[in-house]
This record gives sequence, structure tokens and C-alpha cells, in this order.
Amino acid sequence: MRSSMAKSQVLLLLSLTAFLLLGSSSATPKKTVGIYELKKGNFSVKITNWGATILSVILPDSYGKLDDVVLGYEGIRPYIHGTTYFGALVGRVGSRISGARFVLNGTAYRLYPNDGKNSIHGGHRGFSFVIWTVKEKVDGEFPYIKLYYYSFNKEQGFPGDLDVYVTYRISGAYELSVTMEATPRTKATPVNLLQHSYWNLGGHSSGTILSNTVQIFASNLTPQDDHRIPIGTISSVFGTPYDFRNPNTIESRINEVEGGYNVNYVVDGDGMRKVAIVKDHRSGRSMELWANQPAVQFYTAYYLNDVKGKGGAIYGRYAGLCLETQGFPDAVNHPQFPSQIVNPGEVYKHDMLFKFSF
Repeated sequence: MRSSMAKSQVLLLLSLTAFLLLGSSSATPKKTVGIYELKKGNFSVKITNWGATILSVILPDSYGKLDDVVLGYEGIRPYIHGTTYFGALVGRVGSRISGARFVLNGTAYRLYPNDGKNSIHGGHRGFSFVIWTVKEKVDGEFPYIKLYYYSFNKEQGFPGDLDVYVTYRISGAYELSVTMEATPRTKATPVNLLQHSYWNLGGHSSGTILSNTVQIFASNLTPQDDHRIPIGTISSVFGTPYDFRNPNTIESRINEVEGGYNVNYVVDGDGMRKVAIVKDHRSGRSMELWANQPAVQFYTAYYLNDVKGKGGAIYGRYAGLCLETQGFPDAVNHPQFPSQIVNPGEVYKHDMLFKFSF
């Protein structure tokens, strides 16, 4: 992201009223959107409290050249009406929910359908389209920012009041950690938060990610229907173009997959473990992803179509890739899947760690 843009955004702070979120009540106080930087040496991350969104991740390549390795828009305004979810914190339930409905404790809940008849990424005004509160911003050896959002009962149709936190932290040399937590106040509710950055380790405007080598530590996936909703079973990746247990370039088998890669993998093992490795051989940059969630969505940006991005870049098909650690999509409608239901008194916690090298 160009420094002039960042400075102008910080100066303007893009005042947005709560009309965007809750209505036009004159009694509702105004909220403010800002841009915040975490920096350790020549490694820097910029974040906005609009959607708890990662705007940029800048680090060197093997030749010492600095570049921004996440896709994004120029300025904040395009994020308000964008449909790509660039860098966003997605919830209350990320991924799709079949029929935009589910039954919990004998009560049927109807959600906002924003993907045909289905719900996706929390509805048309999910957590990526609201203003979060900055609770802490700490510089120093391991700088971090902690953001908070209060999700009210029946927001986008989901039950109960929910307190949500996300902390972005530079936790080591070229390491970025993301900690997501949620606590229901009043009712049991599904929670499946995910971080939706599009990565291009060659630089956000460097072309496609097709030559990247990817390794995903997953022996199984959840087969899906034509609407990309799991049918409720688990199958092996062995002998399929989805098998990335050993490193393979994305382009080597992508023509065997309709619409590019956009599938939920069942990550091997439990707890905090290695999920995936991505390598860009042109720049020499690599990224390891660690997480504690049962699954990861691998998406190769098939549906990007001449999207105007940062610095005048135009993002087309395969301009980036997403690795979204998560619970199983549509788990609320598949009791055989790991539950995403969180009860009052319980804490949902989703940890991610990105380790970069070059």
C-alpha cells in the first residue's frame, strides 16, 4: 500500500456513522474507522477496524526487495461495498449455511440469504462489514492490536448476544499470529470465525499464483454439491487432483478441477499444528500456516474478474490464494461434523500463525 494513501486515510479517519450498521437513529454515536500499523524491522502489517481487515503485509524477498503480499483495495471506501472479502475477519459463521437456516435446541433460525438461497460469511452485513472497537494497540518488540465487536441477538438471524475479539500480533521475526475469541452472553449459538486474506507471495500485483508450490497437510476433504456446500461425508484425497499431501504446483492439475480449487480440507491431527506451506519460487518467499481448527478452505480466486486493487493493480483470475482455517462448512446442518455450537460460559478460540521466510 502506498504510504501517501495510508497517511491520507489516517488523517481523514473516514468517519462512518452507525447508520451503516444499525439504522438511522440520531441517538446512535458516530464511530470512526482508522488504519493501524504493526512493524518489526522491515516487516510490517496494516490493519483497519473496518471488518478487522488486514490491508497489507510487507516483507522482503530473497533479494531484499520489499513487497506487499496480500491483495486489497486502494483506500478504505471500496471495502465497504466490496464482494471479495479481501483480508476480512468473517463471521458470525464463515463459509456457507445451506438454505440460510438451521435448528438449534428445537428452535429454527432463519438467516439472511446472500448466496442464492444460502447464507455465506455471516450474511450481507456480517463481521467483515461492521466497525470494530480498538481495545488495545501496543508497539514494542512484539507489537499487536486487539479489536472487539459486540454482535447483538438476532443479528443477521443468529441467536444470542456475542462478544468477539481478534488480536493481530507480530509474534516473532516474520511471524504474524491471529487469535480469534468469542463468548456467548445469553444463548447457545454457532461460531465459525475465519480470516480471509488473499496471498500472493510474489507481490500483490505480480500476476497469478499458478506456479506456486503448495503442500496441505490433509488426507481428506468434505465433498460438496454444485453450490459448494458439503453433502455431509468425508472422502480421501488419494488419487485425486486435490491431493497436496506432497508439494505440488497449483497449475499442475488445476485444469482437472472445475472452477479452480475451492474446497474444504480436513486437516490431519489435532490442536495447533502445521496446516499448509506455500512457496513462490520467483521471489523465494515461503509461508507456513499453523492453526488449531479442524479444517481449511483452499481457494484460488477463480472468481476475481478485473478487480481494481492497490496502486492501480488489476486482479484477475488466480491473482491470489486463500487458506482459511475453519470449522466444517454447514456444520450446523450436519450433526456428524464437529460442532460449532458455543454455549454461554464457553469460549470459542481460533488460533492461526503465519511464518514467512525468504
